[in-house]
Amino acid sequence: MKIQIDPHTLKRAEERGTNIDEIKDVIETGFIIPAKFGRIGKAKVYNFNKKRHNRFYPQKRVR
Repeated sequence: MKIQIDPHTLKRAEERGTNIDEIKDVIETGFIIPAKFGRIGKAKVYNFNKKRHNRFYPQKRVR
C-alpha cells in the first residue's frame, strides 16, 4: 500500500516529536483505536527514553 502524507501533516507531526517512518509504521502495524465520526485510527507505543519539554518520558505513543 502506498502511503501519502500531506506536507502540513508531516510538519505538525515533527513538531510533536515523531517522523515519517514512525507514521508509516503505525499505519501498517499499529493497533486499532476509535476515532471521531465512526472512523478508526491506529496507534503504537515506542521506547523514547528522552526529555521533552523538561520532562523525561520512557515511552511515546504515536497515533
